[in-house]
Amino acid sequence: MTAAETVREAMLSEAERIAEALVFASAEPVTEGFLADRLPKGVIVPDIMARLKARYASRGVNLVQVADCWAFRTAADLSFQLRRDEGEVRKLSRAALEVLAIIAYHQPVTRAEIEDIRGVQTSKGTLDVLLEAGWVRFRGRRRTPGRPVTFGTTRDFLDHFGLEEIRDLPGLEELKGAGLLSGRIPPTLSIPSPRDDDLTEDEDPITQLDLEELGLLTPRGEEAEDHT
Repeated sequence: MTAAETVREAMLSEAERIAEALVFASAEPVTEGFLADRLPKGVIVPDIMARLKARYASRGVNLVQVADCWAFRTAADLSFQLRRDEGEVRKLSRAALEVLAIIAYHQPVTRAEIEDIRGVQTSKGTLDVLLEAGWVRFRGRRRTPGRPVTFGTTRDFLDHFGLEEIRDLPGLEELKGAGLLSGRIPPTLSIPSPRDDDLTEDEDPITQLDLEELGLLTPRGEEAEDHT
């Protein structure tokens, strides 16, 4: 190894150590932009994270990618060894699981579209549970009469289910292979390819006024009155 190669390898090793410390110290998945601002100039963040991921691949803690972020997680084959306090994770009802699956595969999707797919009405409480869990979010407003709200999944959803991106959701053949679909599948059944987080052409972004209307923010006028 030449002197220049030795110097570069030393720089990359130091960049790995810094990235490792930054991800370890963060309570939330760390974005590549955050890492780029703090790593030595000239290093390529995805390359550094790939090196670090390989080092942790066979250990009890793995470095995993969640969308454009990175986090340390317990190795999947050891998760059964860990005990969680009862009630830490709220058990979802069958209805909530159905709604979550529909949102994951069909996003962006409105409440009316969810009900059309399920064939039954969806209670506000079911959606509230998913919103409170942090797995579902308001994406935007559909450019149709009434401007219904569209729903989509979150980064926390990807993190919880061990997905790097929404496209990693299992397809029809994988679901059949896992026994999650019965042998008698209608020939017309299809599972759409999940979309990314970009707004579609028929969606408008959620605004401050929309959030106030949805009850997620206090109207500015009322807030001003509270301080008088």
